[in-house]
Amino acid sequence: MDMLCTLRSATETQLQALRKAPKQLEAFLEDEEDFGDAKGAAFLELDIGEAWHGLQFLLTGTAWEGTPPLDFLVRGGEDVGDIPSDEGTARVFDPAGVKALAEALKKVSEDTLRQRFDPARLQAEDIYPGTWEEEEPTEDVDPLEELLSYFVELRKFTAAVAMRGHGLLVHIG
Repeated sequence: MDMLCTLRSATETQLQALRKAPKQLEAFLEDEEDFGDAKGAAFLELDIGEAWHGLQFLLTGTAWEGTPPLDFLVRGGEDVGDIPSDEGTARVFDPAGVKALAEALKKVSEDTLRQRFDPARLQAEDIYPGTWEEEEPTEDVDPLEELLSYFVELRKFTAAVAMRGHGLLVHIG
């Protein structure tokens, strides 16, 4: 099973509704439920696919730890949704947390991320998807450049969500 990551903006009303109605998570993710919040219907969404774990490592230097708020892809926030633990996670961050995250991401340089990129270490740390040292990549894509591209999009996305004053849902599954 692929473990893909989607980030989605959520209004305070939607965050509260997700906390109260965990069974509605799937409908919310599939844009079938906005909990009656017109502002939330115009959500922002970013799909970072399998890059989530590589980004976690580049942002924190660790597979599963790190310092908040930069460890947000795998930790922090508040668990929401009705997801069996072996099928992924869904966590929400309030607007203040998103603002702190956007500010922290602004301070991260691409040079720092480039310096942390070490395919052998990514492989040794079992960073998903675990294909960091393939001699012949299945696609004609440079893994570092792909991660940096997602990082740029992630920085833009979190800044836009923070500017709206919205919270954030991080779903890996």
